[in-house]
Amino acid sequence: MKLNPKNIALFGTSADPPTIGHKKIIKELSKVFSLVITYASDNPSKTHKENLSFRSLLLDFLIKDLNTPNVLFDQAMSSPWAIRSIEKCKLKYNTKKVTFVIGSDLIDQIVLWKNFYELVKESSLYIIPRESHPLNKRNLESIKLNGGNYKIASFKIPNISSSMVRESNLSAFLPESLIEIIKDKNLYQNLE
Repeated sequence: MKLNPKNIALFGTSADPPTIGHKKIIKELSKVFSLVITYASDNPSKTHKENLSFRSLLLDFLIKDLNTPNVLFDQAMSSPWAIRSIEKCKLKYNTKKVTFVIGSDLIDQIVLWKNFYELVKESSLYIIPRESHPLNKRNLESIKLNGGNYKIASFKIPNISSSMVRESNLSAFLPESLIEIIKDKNLYQNLE
């Protein structure tokens, strides 16, 4: 299979745990981009329930289950800092252009991120709208004013998050393919 590294979407996520929302995002990204690279990462602003090795295992399992040829799981891209993941991706995949995927829940925070100015110069943003986090025009303008480019996804994702799954103790929002491995590894033990 020949992949076009000129149209790369880089989707890092805490995946604590991966949900049906993550699955939907990855499926939809695979329709828009010729190559989608995903990985689990530690978000410096969050406390994670499970360690990174388990979260990456779950995300890798989800990607294998999706069996979509233009979607790759590449844990080597992982970094707590988005700019480092972008740099790693450009180097490994020999490309100058990377589109960094981010949920609208993080747009309020992105202007405060370490290396924000470098991030918007080194990548364009692909923003996934979330029902519970409407886009703030002031933050979008800030991205533009700082030399950044963005596109807003047109697809809709389920109104679900990893924290909702953990706090509600519901496995109904987990991809079916992950439930057995979560139980086998005794992860997220309060899920029903």
